[in-house]
Amino acid sequence: MRKDKVVATAGEALAGVRDGASFAVGGFGLSGIPNVLIQALYDTGVTGIGVVSNNCGVDGGGLGVLLAAGRIARVTASYIGDNKEFARQYLAGELEVELTPQGSLAERLRAGGAGIPAFYTPAGVGTPIADGGLPLRHNPDGSIAKASPPKEVREFDGGQYVLEHAITTDFALVRAAKGDRHGNLVFAKSARNFNPLAAMAGRITIAEVEELTELDPDEVHLPGVFVQRVVVLTPEQAADKAIEKRTVSAPPDGGPGEGALS
Repeated sequence: MRKDKVVATAGEALAGVRDGASFAVGGFGLSGIPNVLIQALYDTGVTGIGVVSNNCGVDGGGLGVLLAAGRIARVTASYIGDNKEFARQYLAGELEVELTPQGSLAERLRAGGAGIPAFYTPAGVGTPIADGGLPLRHNPDGSIAKASPPKEVREFDGGQYVLEHAITTDFALVRAAKGDRHGNLVFAKSARNFNPLAAMAGRITIAEVEELTELDPDEVHLPGVFVQRVVVLTPEQAADKAIEKRTVSAPPDGGPGEGALS
């Protein structure tokens, strides 16, 4: 009989987290982020953690909550985005940041889950990504305290490729639209983003799901072999989805109106 992986609460699902642990976290901006698990992680009080995610949330939202509390020591991400506190901590030398091309980050997570230790890619060749010197940590005066080392570059069929190492983490936190008791997951549209890849990279992967149901094998996006714990959200938690940017457009005639969200 297959194992039932459902746990009662997000707090229970985070059993075993500790100071200094590493976390792969799904989401892109605020789309598909595991909000409930992030809040539960904040509630544990753990600190000095490492985070691997496409970005580090926004000011006051997502991983930005942990960042603002000073709980994160190191971030591996593809961009800083509009998170002013993220930028401030990085430039002030309070946070170590490894910036990596978005496609390379995705493949490093996937490779970690697939048991592939490293791979070659053309992304970053001829830049500080490959040549080294990218600031990992600054001094308070803005000078570089720690720089990235050079990476191995090899030629294949006349092209140059840089060696990138796979990523595995102690835990992974992801969000899915649907899941079953065995950890099989289905993601909704753009909320799929980095979630399957982050889930693959975690040694202990925890999924918050909006709906617990039986799944047709043909619709599964991520098999349950990659998921160890499942938390079922309440309807209120499932409906709580923040919008990163909200812009209002004037009506075409320029007159008064409700406008449109985009």
